[in-house]
Amino acid sequence: MSHAHDHDHHDSPPNPTTAFTVGILLNFIFVVIEAGVGFLIHSLSLISDAGHNLADVGALALSLLAFRLLKVKSNEHFTYGYRKTSVLVALFNAVILLVSVGGITFEAIRRLLHPEPLPGISIAIVAGIGILVNSVTAMLFLRDKDRDLNVKSAYLHLLSDAAVSAAIVIGGGVIFYTHWFWVDSVLGILIAATILISTWGLLKDSLRLSLDGVPENIRLEDIKATSLNLAGVKDIHHIHIWAISTTENALTAHLVLTEDTSPEQEQKIKHELRHLLEHKNIHHVTLETERENEPCETVVC
Repeated sequence: MSHAHDHDHHDSPPNPTTAFTVGILLNFIFVVIEAGVGFLIHSLSLISDAGHNLADVGALALSLLAFRLLKVKSNEHFTYGYRKTSVLVALFNAVILLVSVGGITFEAIRRLLHPEPLPGISIAIVAGIGILVNSVTAMLFLRDKDRDLNVKSAYLHLLSDAAVSAAIVIGGGVIFYTHWFWVDSVLGILIAATILISTWGLLKDSLRLSLDGVPENIRLEDIKATSLNLAGVKDIHHIHIWAISTTENALTAHLVLTEDTSPEQEQKIKHELRHLLEHKNIHHVTLETERENEPCETVVC
């Protein structure tokens, strides 16, 4: 039997560290302003949105840390380096956001039962600044959003923040003209619902990857079909596909070749299959080969 080792010549993963750094600074400054004004005028919509934005600042900071750790080389204790931290960070971000949903909803219901007078114009002005800050920051992640789960997470969160800020601007106008102070609490509940919807997908994706599930954009049947299309390949089994990080995937499998496959043909088949799998977003491939007349040594195949 022989083994094919990792094929590392693939597109380098995105490195949006500048986007994360700028995003952290801009959003943290805005959180301080929004929370300060929110507590000053007792606006739940501003306070809850500041809490949401603060969670996003924490998420951006953790994602930046994860990208830094991606560069740490592997060692004898961590043979993949610290790449998996990018998956764990995405999971942690999702859990933190879900906890914030509970806190915001509880306070919103309490305020809904006991509305307080609020200055609508102040709410609208602060939220207007939020639209600008979140939109500008989101655009920093636009280029790499489809290449990494953490970048996509940041992009979606910031866009939803901008949408929430727009709703608060409208709510501030309604409060100013109608004195319907309960609108502030309703906005708080809507913000919580928005966070819940935007976070649920992230939670599912990051939980699956942290449990070494098959990444969402890869289909096992597709991998099998691609392998069996190669001349000389009779079967492929004992397939394992998992995420090393939010940008890199790995595969190990047993490749069954025809009896008359020569060593030269075997190397050619493995090289071609690695190349095909690279286009399917699988960067690290280890193949164990056997002939069709050989029994598989693995108990569960």
